[in-house]
Amino acid sequence: MPKFLYAYHGGKQPESPEEGAKAMEAWSEWFDKMGDAVVDAGNPVGASWTVKKGTVEQTGGANPVSGYSIIQAPDMVTAVNYAKGCPMVTDGSGSIEVAEIIPM
Repeated sequence: MPKFLYAYHGGKQPESPEEGAKAMEAWSEWFDKMGDAVVDAGNPVGASWTVKKGTVEQTGGANPVSGYSIIQAPDMVTAVNYAKGCPMVTDGSGSIEVAEIIPM
């Protein structure tokens, strides 16, 4: 079955431990709904640097990645439909870039 990379953009930091616990519960529920489709739940990431020929931008670019996950799905449409249930998508605080991982 094909695998897909979810590159998360945006999101928001919890402002309290209670808000953090609520956010973790929402993410856990989303991953639970996807079940065996979740290959690697991933993690948030720190500040990114963009490496280009002759330069390195330490700002992460216009829309820096904030985390990743890897899921498996029969096709892109299913992978996108799974992504629509992500807490940061449903609350409007972020977006997910979905890309099929091409085996080499």
